[in-house]
Amino acid sequence: EMVAFIAYIDRLYNPLRRLVNSSTTLTQSIASMDRVFEFMDEKYDIEDSHDSVELKRVHGDIAFNNVSFAYEKDSEIVLKNLSINVEKGETIALVGMSGGGKSTFVSLIPRFYDVTEGEILLDGKDIRSFQVRSLRDKIGMVSQDNILFSESVKSNIMLGKPEASDEEVIEAAKAANAHEFIMNLPEGYDTKVGERGVKLSGGQKQRVAIARVFLKNPPVLILDEATSALDLESEHLIQEAIEELAKDRTTFIVAHRLSTITHADRIVLIEHGRIVEIGSHDELMAAQGGYHRLFQVQQLEN
Repeated sequence: EMVAFIAYIDRLYNPLRRLVNSSTTLTQSIASMDRVFEFMDEKYDIEDSHDSVELKRVHGDIAFNNVSFAYEKDSEIVLKNLSINVEKGETIALVGMSGGGKSTFVSLIPRFYDVTEGEILLDGKDIRSFQVRSLRDKIGMVSQDNILFSESVKSNIMLGKPEASDEEVIEAAKAANAHEFIMNLPEGYDTKVGERGVKLSGGQKQRVAIARVFLKNPPVLILDEATSALDLESEHLIQEAIEELAKDRTTFIVAHRLSTITHADRIVLIEHGRIVEIGSHDELMAAQGGYHRLFQVQQLEN
């Protein structure tokens, strides 16, 4: 009987231990769920007005008219009375020292924030008159740190167009100079990239993000430090893909390395929230102002 009792206790111990561990895991999961539901219930700062309309077709003309912006009502003005007209298919590069307001400038276009004063027009209409979802559907973004989910390469690219065919995904990857490295992965397009794309290098993640935008095929493109912190080979491949992507699209490029934006139609130098210079690379170099000084400093550093 003693032997049987000990055997029963031994058999009972592991299930009890698993039950206790499950209880701990369940408690942690409930706490995490509470945070997720709290986040899901949080109201958006940007909401559609009652008379907003769906944005269906976009030509691509964008105008900033006397735009000023502050993150909080009584806080410091970050952008001060900016005005610029951008035509369809034009590439605009935004340059300047860190903290000058370049990324804030481009974040106003998809209405991540609303302007404090002035207006932003898309094809002659205030962007606040459009439904936010439909406005953002017409804009493609590639940033320095793009979000990849713990799914396959194919699934991450298809975020740009969920109903895309395999052929469309492959064409987008080829256009982004990503097809070759994807085919060298263990399972090709079905390879899981890990949480936030941890299994891919920085350059590979950028090319997947660019392929996503190629697939989306938006009329307006925003590139925010898309080639920062990359090795020279990756930067070259991504620069090629970006120049192809920008063709026939209204494009805004935020750049730290000035050598990557000399091809832009116009370069805008922003300092302390103001536009201080605007023109092509050759025009600004000839003017020998702030842009010329920054370019010369970077050339010396290189």
